[in-house]
Amino acid sequence: MHMLSPENNHGTKGQPMKLPHVNHALRTGRFAVLVLVAGAVLATAEPPSLKDAFSAHFPVGTAINRSQATSSGGRRSAEQVTQEIALVKRHFNQVTAENDMKWQLIHPREGAGGYDFVPADAFVSFGLSNRMEIVGHTLVWHSQTPNWVFAGTNPAPALTNAAKVLTNAPSVAVANTNPAATNGPGRGRFGPGFGRYDGPRASRDELLQRMRDHIHTVVGRYKGKVKVWDVVNEALADGGPENVLRNSLWLEIIGPDFISKAFQYAHEADPDAILRYNDYGLENPVKTQKLITLIRSLQEQKVPVHAIGTQAHLNVSTAGFEQMDRSLTELAKLGLPIHVTELDINSAQSGQRGTGADVAANAATTQGGLVSDADRKLADAYAGTFRAFLKHRDSVKMVTFWGVNDAVSWRSQGKPLVFDGENQPKPAFHAVIDEAKSAPDAR
Repeated sequence: MHMLSPENNHGTKGQPMKLPHVNHALRTGRFAVLVLVAGAVLATAEPPSLKDAFSAHFPVGTAINRSQATSSGGRRSAEQVTQEIALVKRHFNQVTAENDMKWQLIHPREGAGGYDFVPADAFVSFGLSNRMEIVGHTLVWHSQTPNWVFAGTNPAPALTNAAKVLTNAPSVAVANTNPAATNGPGRGRFGPGFGRYDGPRASRDELLQRMRDHIHTVVGRYKGKVKVWDVVNEALADGGPENVLRNSLWLEIIGPDFISKAFQYAHEADPDAILRYNDYGLENPVKTQKLITLIRSLQEQKVPVHAIGTQAHLNVSTAGFEQMDRSLTELAKLGLPIHVTELDINSAQSGQRGTGADVAANAATTQGGLVSDADRKLADAYAGTFRAFLKHRDSVKMVTFWGVNDAVSWRSQGKPLVFDGENQPKPAFHAVIDEAKSAPDAR
């Protein structure tokens, strides 16, 4: 648009015009156009980052994969990875390694020489160089643990459903929730995993020593750098209230105190680290009560559990304010900080009733196309979920998305995140930002 230059801003006699007599067309016409253009620019201005929008409330993080941590290839192109890294740096101030700190990848072979720290070191370096809070995931888990960890010379006993009791807890039964036995590698939730090992087993003392050595080595290596650890992951059973603990090999060989031992060893390795218990499906009231039973038992034993990790793998048909508000209200009764550790909301037609994190089941639950009007429903679900986070901001101390965008999500066919496969913000992103803006103490 042409603007009058100073040298053209004169009257017919070469004298400067006085302000009260500025050209009427400029005042009433072109000035109005200027206002409209300026308004359009403001309307299309880039929205704030997630980390800035919630800076008054909690860190906002994401899980990153090896390609993003190392700026290397993979199934995404170099250009796509570069864009993903830029997205991580702009929007997040906390990172979790999607796979590279799990036992299978960081300690694939037995003994002190069996570690592979290169990918995990790259992940930690990425977090430090970008001034992000770093979460270590995970130290003890029934999945993605190499068979050698459980192997020994003791015959494997016949599987039973016998009730076992947690120390200082009232009759906590153990569920036999393991899949059929297999020695071969299977498909883990976040990458290749191992099925149930059914060969000769280690003794309790042998497995405790392996656990201690592993935790002391890994946590010790990153002491002062990794601020938060998922110490024990998914030890609770699914199903009804009669069974509390999953019947994993950790439980079968060591006993219920494998959980307290893991926290003890992690605290020894880094007394300043925040140690979490992490699990999925805590939107289910039955599973929430199992968690409360477990954590109260650990608290009575003075076990150093410092935070609760609720994964929040949700579904668009049920996710929202009411569901999350109920869950957080119950979790807050434990008096511990709550970390939302693996947030995503499945929009696929299949699997809308489940909140599990089992990998084999996930393949089926992200099929069948997207639910009708998926973008709007996803935006509504995220808006309500973050509204609940903000309501409980005195308890919620961290929110982490499980993946950077839809294309790299473990639930990719369910389009579960707030950025699409091209790293563009979806309506759900704007809905989340709007919740931050409308919070009572928004900056």
